[in-house]
Amino acid sequence: MYDRPKEFDWKKFRKIVPELRERYLEEKNKELTAILTDTEKTPTEQFWDTLDEMKKESKILRDCLDGHSRTKMLFYMMLMCGHRLIKREDIAIFSEELQGKLLSYIKD
Repeated sequence: MYDRPKEFDWKKFRKIVPELRERYLEEKNKELTAILTDTEKTPTEQFWDTLDEMKKESKILRDCLDGHSRTKMLFYMMLMCGHRLIKREDIAIFSEELQGKLLSYIKD
């Protein structure tokens, strides 16, 4: 389905994935904390709203981060762009060819 990525890009991708995951979760954990501490909601609403958000985020994380293979790297990167795990500044470390393929999927 996709061209096999260059070795350079594959190594960079494997290295950056944990960093992207931690940055993403840092942002999401702040959002979850805001839901849990929202004084406009009852404790029950806080709990269930947080649980719903966590379920949604866990699906995104599984879709984007589970089972990477070199042949599907571009697919995973496109998903990650769509869910804002990868940002415009993150793709600068990759080859120009890969950057060109990903730019249209970046959501600012």
